[in-house]
Parts: sequence; C-alpha cells; structure tokens
Amino acid sequence: MNLKQALTENNSIRLGLSASSWQEAVKLAIDPLVESGAVLPEYYDAIIESTEEYGPYYILMPGMAMPHARPEAGVKRDAFSFITLTEPVTFSDGKEVTVLLALAATSSQIHTSVAIPQIIALFELEDSIARLEACKSEEEVLALIEESKNSPYLEGLDLES
Repeated sequence: MNLKQALTENNSIRLGLSASSWQEAVKLAIDPLVESGAVLPEYYDAIIESTEEYGPYYILMPGMAMPHARPEAGVKRDAFSFITLTEPVTFSDGKEVTVLLALAATSSQIHTSVAIPQIIALFELEDSIARLEACKSEEEVLALIEESKNSPYLEGLDLES
C-alpha cells in the first residue's frame, strides 16, 4: 500500500477543516474512506469505542494522530486519508491535534510493515507538522510525501503494489 497512491486513488485529502471535538475530527478523517468504499461506516464507531476504552493510542507525535481500528471493524481495502484542521482538537489525554492521517488496513501485517514506515518517513521530515498544516492543496501534500520517499525507513519496502 503506497501512501501517495492511496490518497490519490481514494480522493482522500481534505485541508483546512473545522471540528469542535476530537470525535468530529476523527469522523472528518474517516468520511473520505467511507465515501471511497475503503471502509464501512461502522469503522468510525469502532475507532470511537476503542478510543473511549483505551485512550487516544493513535496520537503518534505532538499535533498528529493516526486514527484506526482493527481490520475486522469494517475495512474493505487498504487505504489512507489525510486531513488538516484550522484549530486543534483536544483528546481525552489533553493532547492537541491538527493533522490526522487515518489508516484502513486489511491486516496487522500491512499496518506495521507497510503503513507505519511510510508515516514515520513523512513525519520525520523537518517541521513536518507545520509544513503539512501550511499545505493549501492536494499537490502540496503529495509533494511532501514524495520528499519523504528517500527515508531509510522505506528501504526494502515494495511500495509499487
């Protein structure tokens, strides 16, 4: 699963959105995946339920969250969506987030060995959160993803399939 390709094929980049709660922010991140048929609507419910039970386990770094749930919670195919918020939302642990990169993975293996390295590569870029927040177009987001493709985290990964 190629991050850039998945975002393009699912038409799942949304920039400058507004959310009044973390739940609404997660919904905004999941909506493009539902619209593209990558996940069923109950995938959103599964993320909310697991967040309420375990806390926001998918906040990967300050300002950034990767909402996701188990494959059996309604994932039809591997996909990503990417949204930015104009104002941060605060999660139950007090952490604020403005960038959400939602993941739908059909297996745990895809999640850990293909999705996570691409996400690390992107967010390892210098000032990645600020640069992503500043993006005004889908092309700008895709250019940053392209910039991240030389990361050592991606060595040996087959991202063409």
